[in-house]
This record gives sequence, structure tokens and C-alpha cells, in this order.
Amino acid sequence: MLKRLPASLLASVGPAAVLAVVIAAAAPAYAETLKWARASDVQTLDPHAYNEGITHAFNQQIYEPLVARSDDGKLIGVLATEWQMLPDHPDTWEFKLRPNVTFHDGAPFTPDDVVFSFQRAMAPTSNMRSLLNAVDSVTVKDDHTVQIKTKGVSPLLVNNLVNLFMMNRAWAEKNGAAVPQDFKSGQENYAARNENGTGAYRLVSREADHRTELVAYDKYWGIGQFPLDIDRIIYTPIQSPATRVSALISGEVNFLQDVPPQDIAKLEQNPDLRVVKGPENRTIFFGVNMGADKLTYGEAKGNPFADKRVRQAMNMAIDREVIGKAIMRGQSIPIGTIAPPFINGYTEEMGKLPKVDIAKAKEMMAAAGYGDGFSVTLNCTNDSFVNDERICQAMVGMMAKIGITVHLDVQPAGVVYPMVANGKTDFYLMGWGASTFDSQYIFDNLVHSRSEGRGAWSAVNFNNKEIDAKIETLGTEANLDKRNATIADIWKVVQDESFYLPIHAQMLARASQKKIHITPNLSNSIFVKTISVDK
Repeated sequence: MLKRLPASLLASVGPAAVLAVVIAAAAPAYAETLKWARASDVQTLDPHAYNEGITHAFNQQIYEPLVARSDDGKLIGVLATEWQMLPDHPDTWEFKLRPNVTFHDGAPFTPDDVVFSFQRAMAPTSNMRSLLNAVDSVTVKDDHTVQIKTKGVSPLLVNNLVNLFMMNRAWAEKNGAAVPQDFKSGQENYAARNENGTGAYRLVSREADHRTELVAYDKYWGIGQFPLDIDRIIYTPIQSPATRVSALISGEVNFLQDVPPQDIAKLEQNPDLRVVKGPENRTIFFGVNMGADKLTYGEAKGNPFADKRVRQAMNMAIDREVIGKAIMRGQSIPIGTIAPPFINGYTEEMGKLPKVDIAKAKEMMAAAGYGDGFSVTLNCTNDSFVNDERICQAMVGMMAKIGITVHLDVQPAGVVYPMVANGKTDFYLMGWGASTFDSQYIFDNLVHSRSEGRGAWSAVNFNNKEIDAKIETLGTEANLDKRNATIADIWKVVQDESFYLPIHAQMLARASQKKIHITPNLSNSIFVKTISVDK
């Protein structure tokens, strides 16, 4: 940040000396570039278009929510300093906004921008709508206060806001981006490649799938409150695990967010590097399209996945312990549910692993009329999760043991995710965390049938009106004991139906140059403004 020099100093030195002092003042005392590598690229800069962890993790350097989660999962204020359910009106949340905040174009952050951001995030093209199903209206109370009225009492609404980023109304409307990019349809808007946030960093350039560069925002409200030791970010997607690791060792990058399990020990032994490990609020699993009349991408009589016996046979043919040891090198928690262990609604009973029983699985296949097997295409990412392609390769072999021939189609997430979002897949790999730390987030996105504002990622096509109705009560159920009982009822059905085939809860390993201090984060988020660098 350029500092104004005292007039007395300017008067006492010559022009050349003045120029030298100005240049020195303009440069940070300890300029440090974070050369950040990860397997996958950011899918869009539009903060309401795509509800996906990798994209959120990058965009939160540029944009900010009202509230966020700390590394250990605690709720903390960002653009809001206080929040409460009004005692006399429990169907209304009130948020006090942080003063003296500006967007990157210099415009002040106002309550009207909050109203606009919520309205935008609730638009039909928004992939964030499911988080706001309980919201009835958002209104301005005064210059520093907004109120959110819900459709009933919604005691956990604030948990849904951690990835809901605030935008500037005037900028969005001026640039034809008042509604979110329609990501599912492959359309773009101005906000997909440009930005105007309140975050600690602003965009310099973006080359999709190659390089995105940010620089520190010199009017950031958090100057003096956070280390802000990083003044520039260069984000580079590197799909190959071996290439990512080599880039870190050589110094081409100085921060690797997703260290392959097989390389952890090697990097830990390198005296120039630092490795931090921890659990992640995310599970990895497979989904099958149980709702179609027949397979679209396979050869079978009708749709084998419509028969629960086939799904259950597949579930008991998966050897999760082998995947955990041979592929994940112990850096995962084999699990029998898609619910991460950290969230409200998880139980140890749900997490128990199904017993591997190939003989019984074959019997169930035969009973379902598929004793001779069938073939299907498995759509798998190769840049989203730790060792995702290798997990899919293991799945091919395990399914072959019960007569299912799996044709593996491996593509980047930018190809696979739209297939899932649009229901153009029969069998796919997926990973999901719960940013709200509550089961409702999973139900809204992965279990509820596809409808307005819900089921955005529910390519399994599980259509159960009774379960849909139960899910819809969760956002406005004031009695938490009753709400938790409903959550337990829904999980019983999800577990029994086996339309998702869970593999493990993912563990995290991050590596950086020794002087860079990066902590683990349950949500695999990165807050570059909090990173400290040894001087």
C-alpha cells in the first residue's frame, strides 16, 4: 500500500531520492508470492453459479461471506460482526455489518449489497439456492443492519451462509451479471471471468485451466488484523500428482494443497518443506442412477440399478479396507455412509463398514435377474479428490467379481461435474462435504428429488415424496430434538436404499516451503490472508 510521505521529507531531498523513497514505500516490507498448486482449476469466478469446494476455496480470497468457519470448524464473523435470532421474532435473523468495507472498485459495502446478493443466490440459475430454501425475504433495517425473515423458525440458518459471498449490486447490474452464470448449461457471464469483491485479494489475470493471478487489495478492511504476509497469489492447476510434487520440490510452486498419500513420507523427510495433515469434512462415494427405466451408458436388461438387491450387492463387493491401505496409504477413514463424521446426524452405527461378501453379492445379483451380469460406464474425475482415478480403477476390479463389467471414462471435473449436475450419467464418482456441519445440506443436494431449489446434485434420481417432505421440514423446525429425529429417519432410508456407495472420509495433507505456515482446515478451505511467512 502506497503511503503518503511527509512534506518535510520531500522538501529536504532531491528528485531522484524522492523517487527512490516512493518506490520503497510502495513495496511491501516483506513481499511474498504464494505459488499455489492444486489438481483442479477453479470452475468459475461467479460466486453463486457453482456450489463446489475447490471453486469456493479459491473464490473466498476475492469475495467474502457474512460468516465463515475457522480451521477447527467454529463459526466466525467476516462481513458481519454480530448476528442473532430476534427474541421477539424468532423467524427473523439480524446481522450487524462490518463498517468501512469497500469493494475492489472502491464502492462501499452496504446493506443493499447484502439484499442483492441473497436475491441473486436465490435465482433459478444459482447453484446455491438449496442453502436458502428457508429464506422468505431480506430487508435493510438501517445503514449497518440487515434482517432475514424465514418461512418459519430456522435456528440453523446462519450455518448455511459460510459460502454465500457478497457482491456489489451496481457492478453486477452494470456488467449484465445481475443473475448468476448458468453453469449447468455451459453459459458464461461477465462475473465468470471478472470480479469485484471485498476480499483481501483482487484479480489480475485469469487463464482457465492454466493460471490465475491475484494481488493484495490495498484498501482491505482487515489490514492490521491479519498477517497478510502474502502480497501475490499465482494459482496453477497441475493434474498429474507426480508433476505437482516435483514442482514443489523444485521450487516452481511453494504450496501444494493436495499432497498424494504416496508422497507424504518423502516430503516429510525434505528439510526444506513443511507438511501438515488433518481430517477433512468430506466423504468420497459412488452414485448410481436408480430412477431411469434403462441404462443410457451401458448394456443391460432395463436398469439394474433400479433393483435394490443390485445396489446392495455392489455395496458388499467393495473392499474399503483395501482401498484405504493400498491406494490411500492409510490417509483416509473407510466409512459406510456418505455422512462425514463431523456433522450433526452422523452416528457410529451409520459409519460401520458393510461386510465384504462376494458369494452373497452374487446370490443377490442372480435373485435380481442379473446372474450373468451387465455392463456400464463409470464416469470418474482425475483432478478432484485424492487418488480419484485410482479409486475408480479399483472399483472396476471389485465390480468384475460379481459380474459387472465397468468401462472407465476418466475426465477432468470440468467435464464430469456437468454430467452429474444434468443427470447425464448412470454411474459416477462423487465427493461431498457439509459446509453447514449438518445433514440437511447433504439431503437438500444429494437426496431430495430434483425440484426448484433442491436436488441439484441428485443424479441418483431417488424420488420419494415422503422423504422429500421430511427434508423440507428441516429448515424451519424449531424443536431441535424433533428435527434430529427426522434426520435419523431420513438416514435410515438412505442407508438402506444404497443408491450411494460410500468409500471413505478423506484426509488432508498440505505441503509448503518451510518458511510458509499453512494450517489444516476441516473444510479444506484456504484463507491466504491468515498465512504467516518467516521473515
